[in-house]
Amino acid sequence: MTRESSLTLDRGLALLQAVADAGGEAATISELATTIGTSRAAVYRLLVPLADRGLVWRDGSKVRLGAGVLRLAGQMLPQLRQAAQPVLRELAESGGTTAHLSVAEGDQLQVIAVAEPSWTAMHVAYRIGSRHPVSRGAAGKALTLRARGKRWATATGEPQSGTFGVAAPVRGVLGLRASVGVVSFEPLDNSTVGPRVVEAAAALAAVLRD
Repeated sequence: MTRESSLTLDRGLALLQAVADAGGEAATISELATTIGTSRAAVYRLLVPLADRGLVWRDGSKVRLGAGVLRLAGQMLPQLRQAAQPVLRELAESGGTTAHLSVAEGDQLQVIAVAEPSWTAMHVAYRIGSRHPVSRGAAGKALTLRARGKRWATATGEPQSGTFGVAAPVRGVLGLRASVGVVSFEPLDNSTVGPRVVEAAAALAAVLRD
């Protein structure tokens, strides 16, 4: 690949990320040009191959993600679940709590992998595919934590009434906004559970970066 081709690919990926970061609001050509630091004409050129592959679609001067992204996500999720399962299993068994991996999609958080402890008489059942606002629950709050600040987030009664949760962000994986967490019907010793969840999130990040 030539240097020019590499730069074009990088700009195309930056453009796709900018469209995704717009969330539920369609981005305009001008906004996209400003975001990736190029001209409107360059954005129009970069959109052609992305649109041809169904990754974006244009509605006049506005651009949204296309259905092709869903196909890519459908292929990625099984791999992400497979990578997360050993980490979640160890986390669930060590504390007797239900462990989960949640991924942000716009202003919603989706549970994509779950491990339940095998030795408890009772534990929280967390359904894969469950969604809730990013602003509710430990899993969503963990995504707002600064890298040099608090290492884990906690929540009580969110997103499910009567539950207690602790979660930590999965850091250092480009393009992934996700958190690893645990949820229980009983109050958690956050000083003990918190470091375990942080360690699990770091372990998963290391696996995904390999």
